[in-house]
Amino acid sequence: MIRKLVLCLVLLAPLPAQAEKLANKLFGAADNPSAQDAMPIGSYARGCAAGLVELPETGPTWQAMRLSRNRNFGHPMLVQYLEELSQSATQIGWRGLYIGDMGQPRGGPMTSGHASHQIGLDADIWMLPPQRLDMSGQEREKISSIPVRSADQKSVTDNWSPRHHALLQLAASDPRVDRIFVAAAVKIEMCKTAKAADKKWLQKIRPIAGHDTHFHVRLKCPKGARLCETQKPSVSELSNGGNGCDESLMWWVSDAYLNPPKPTKPEKPQPRKKGPREFTMADLPRQCANVLSSQ
Repeated sequence: MIRKLVLCLVLLAPLPAQAEKLANKLFGAADNPSAQDAMPIGSYARGCAAGLVELPETGPTWQAMRLSRNRNFGHPMLVQYLEELSQSATQIGWRGLYIGDMGQPRGGPMTSGHASHQIGLDADIWMLPPQRLDMSGQEREKISSIPVRSADQKSVTDNWSPRHHALLQLAASDPRVDRIFVAAAVKIEMCKTAKAADKKWLQKIRPIAGHDTHFHVRLKCPKGARLCETQKPSVSELSNGGNGCDESLMWWVSDAYLNPPKPTKPEKPQPRKKGPREFTMADLPRQCANVLSSQ
């Protein structure tokens, strides 16, 4: 009798944290958006999103790429922004835009790739100027974008052109945009060539690793989105008139960054920070459980 009681207590006990199902597996398995009002929930790298909409796979001035990933979903404001940007791009020498990863149907952590793109307000735009906008789904899986940053990470390549500068300026000038991530060499080049009297928009162009073939647009929290966490301003927003074209920018192409010394082991091991692919539902805002369970 005692053994049976102990067994029942074990079965009823909560599972340890490591046995909980990973949030990225749960959100990655969702095929469709939730039937809820649109709402970004949490932060760009720790959250989810209700009521997202799909960017049509093909439009008059865009094509969504890598359709097999099922990541062409975003907040209605993001979808509208991308459609409008692609149309405006045709006025500055682009045939349209190739749109890379946006978000999953219900946002949330992804099973591969991005740490962010979780609340429906992030999108990658390829640096490859489209030659055609009628590619099949299979063609979109095979084609790749082009690098605009040199192998040593210090300068732009011949792939970079004034058209890229004009597109990024256009993208950053939209008041819905919070920031745009690019390779450091791109930011440096843009600081050199932007007109002296017109550099305020450059504040939104931010250097970051891993963005040599695309640029990453991040929109602000929409008005009234009470569950969306606004991103804190960075130090560069406060320096050199707020455009980020100061001496600190050169750190990104310095030996200190490109060839850092091997780290020494601390006396006391520091606790490792949990990554997005290790999040369980307990790590996300509580509203995310409702997003997953909603029809």
